[in-house]
Amino acid sequence: MRQKIEPRTLKGFRDFLPEEARKRQYAVDIIRKTFELYGFEPLETPALEYAEILLGKYGTEADKLVYTFTDSGNRKIGLRYDQTVPTARVLAQYQNQLPKYFRRYQIQNVFRAEKPQKGRYREFTQCDIDVFGTTEPLSDAEIIACTYQAFKNLGFETVKIKINDRAILFDSLDQFASDKVSVLSVIQSIDKLDKMSQEFVVAELIKKGLSDQIAEKIISTINNATISANLKQIISITNQLGIPREDILFVPTLARGLDYYTGMIFEVSVPEYGTNSLGGGGRYDKLIGQLGGIDIPAVGIAFGFDRMVEAADKLNLIKLGNLGTQVLVTIFNKSLLPSSLEIINKLRQKNISSEIYINPEDKLDKQLKYADKKGIPYVIIIGPDEVKSNQVTLKNMTTNDQQTIKIKELASTIK
Repeated sequence: MRQKIEPRTLKGFRDFLPEEARKRQYAVDIIRKTFELYGFEPLETPALEYAEILLGKYGTEADKLVYTFTDSGNRKIGLRYDQTVPTARVLAQYQNQLPKYFRRYQIQNVFRAEKPQKGRYREFTQCDIDVFGTTEPLSDAEIIACTYQAFKNLGFETVKIKINDRAILFDSLDQFASDKVSVLSVIQSIDKLDKMSQEFVVAELIKKGLSDQIAEKIISTINNATISANLKQIISITNQLGIPREDILFVPTLARGLDYYTGMIFEVSVPEYGTNSLGGGGRYDKLIGQLGGIDIPAVGIAFGFDRMVEAADKLNLIKLGNLGTQVLVTIFNKSLLPSSLEIINKLRQKNISSEIYINPEDKLDKQLKYADKKGIPYVIIIGPDEVKSNQVTLKNMTTNDQQTIKIKELASTIK
């Protein structure tokens, strides 16, 4: 007897049924158009990389979340944790085939072996943009401006960019580092200040081996840090690119926990949705050198696409409108199937998304119920009378109104 298998998804992974998948597609289309408006080119990388490519780039805590395993060829393999490190590998590997100032965008899934909870999954989608090959502040500003515009184009009324400079963090906190606690470890704790209380972060620093006094001094020092000249220049250019100055906020406690950041760092949030970051990034000028031996400066961001879609959906910004099937062509009976096929060919040639009912044996009322359940706005009925007069009956499923029209007028009437 065959064993019954329970159909279920792995914990931390998700299926997206058509309605949800369409919402995601809607957002992706807008984001992709924005990226290409700013001159970014598409790139895709494999889900699997050699583990040595991935490990040692993110920091000790993040490295624990990289899915790794040994394959049948005894190779140590890892699922991509983000898209930045794989892209750094691409830059090192194909540096002679890519333009000097390479702009890329990438929209793919990433994987993290963390504990699933609300809003956190083990597989999720990231949307990245990066500029490679220059340290010019203009490239930092372009990344920020494109990010801001992508959120605006999706319909978010208020978009805030929190910005800082890793140089400010290193200059402020290096004095507190010791053999027990590195400056990167201190920064990783500071990175939690936007989610946890100062008391929590102080307690964590003490647990890492710092004294009460030093831990308190760290918080005070970073809270009173002043903006760098580099950051002032980036903000000024971003403003000239059309981003309102009041939407760019200098936040000295912003840290971005990953070790590879070297300069400007930033996060994007939507106040109407809450304080959580919907994306973050910054400058990472040394990462590609770690992989290829040649330093190629880089700056970029990864959008938290799943949170972005969730926020847009909750704020009623996703307008599916004409996405999906617009017309169901019914089959009156088997003998009239050729007439239905002729109509659906004409609709598709006019780029009207249409579906033909797949079972000629089903009665017309069953076909109408099918269209109603799927939310298809229009139904075309072609009975013997319509065939004789070279017409069709077009039924509006929302209003229940219907009209008989000439076949040659069908496409323009639907549009």
